[in-house]
Order: sequence, then structure tokens, then C-alpha cells
Amino acid sequence: MTLTATEIETFVRDGYVAVRGAVDRASIEECRRQLWDLMPEDPSDPSTWTEPVRRIDSPVTAPFMRAAQSSALTEAYDQLVGPSRWRQRVELGNVAIRFPTGGESNDTGWHIDASYLPPGASRYFVNVSSRDRGLLMLFLLSDVSADDAPTRLKVGSHQDVPRFLAPRGDDGVDMFELCGVMDADGALDSPDRAEALATGIAGDVFLCHPFLVHAAQSHRGRQPRFLSQPGLMLTDQFDLGNPRSPVERAIVASL
Repeated sequence: MTLTATEIETFVRDGYVAVRGAVDRASIEECRRQLWDLMPEDPSDPSTWTEPVRRIDSPVTAPFMRAAQSSALTEAYDQLVGPSRWRQRVELGNVAIRFPTGGESNDTGWHIDASYLPPGASRYFVNVSSRDRGLLMLFLLSDVSADDAPTRLKVGSHQDVPRFLAPRGDDGVDMFELCGVMDADGALDSPDRAEALATGIAGDVFLCHPFLVHAAQSHRGRQPRFLSQPGLMLTDQFDLGNPRSPVERAIVASL
């Protein structure tokens, strides 16, 4: 299997695990070429890199499908979420391309990702059993060093979130309302938690607990950074009364 027993327990403790070389380099480079074709920026002309970040929905094409359906990843999904409990993606969701412009973007706050849209709501919600979402995934579509705007991760912060969500029950809470409550309590950025960086080479994938607190940052390197962060969505909802997966175990342990 992709993950060792030690790696699974590290995921439960820290909230993430890196699968190195999860996607072959050729597929990743083809994904990146296709993304450049969808952008107004010129890869060979830095003068066209005027915005700090551009977001593009990944196309449903062969290289993106190969990346999403990598055998190393599908095995890891089974190990962390459970066989037959997750929905196979055919693309990689939204891709954030960050450019070394020297400017700051306005999307670098600490947060968790929401997962479902209740009837009549205009913003996405999250609840204590992580309705609909099994994992947050960070696909490195380019090499990412510490200077290349790597996603920041608060190690173990997934243990801080359930106590804010539990009083809301199955209905859950608007993600932005949750951020306000957690900010007021001083916990959204998990100040006592160590910070890690999602660095690596193109083709590495970080599999994160859906409650892991994370944040973007500005680019201080030289080459554009390509990263997609799709969710692994659920077909069989988590049951905290009968935890059968490492994701569920981490939530129950926190409560």
C-alpha cells in the first residue's frame, strides 16, 4: 500500500502526509503546458506576469485525469478515508498560479475549506463530521521551494477545529462565520502550533485532513508556482459514532 502504518498515524497526529512522486513528471508537465495555454501570461516573458495570483479551473483532459487517478493516490485514499467511500475525480479542481511579482495578494489568511451548500444558502458550510469532504489535497504541479509560495500548514491544527463545530451539530456553520468565531477566540491560526510548508517537486501530493488549518502566501522566488487543491469528496458520509477511518479517528480523538 502507499502509506505505511507509521505514516497513517502521523497523518492522524499532524493532519497531513506527503506522497512523494505520486504523479509522474511527464503528466505533470503536460498539465502545466495546458494551463499556460489557458492563461494570458507568457511563460517566457516575465513582463506579462503582472498579477500575484491567477486561478483557473483545470480542464478535463487526459493528463489531469491521470494525475487525479494515480494508483498511489487511490490506494492512499482507501487507507485514509476508506474503500468505496470517496468519489473519483476526473480533474484537479481549481489551480492557483502564483507569480513572483513582488506584490501581495489578498487571499493569504488562515482557514479551512468548506464542503457543502445547504438549501437556500449562498456560501458553503462545514460540519463536525466533515459532510461531503474526505480530504483536502495539494497537488504540486511545479517544483515548490520555500521561496515559491508554498502553502503553509499548521501542524496538528485539525485537532483544534472540531470543538468549534460540535455545538452546531449536523447543520454545521458557514465557513466565514466559523472563521470569525475562531478568530475571536484566537484559535483559527492555531498560534501554538508549529508551521510547516508544502514544498517538494512537481508530482508530489499532500493529503490533508479536511480540518487542517492552512494558508497561502506571496511568491518570493523566480518562477511561477502551480498548485491545485481539490477536495476528495465522499460517497459514504463519516460516522463519528463508529469511526472506521483515520480521518474519522482524528475527529473523534479531538472531541
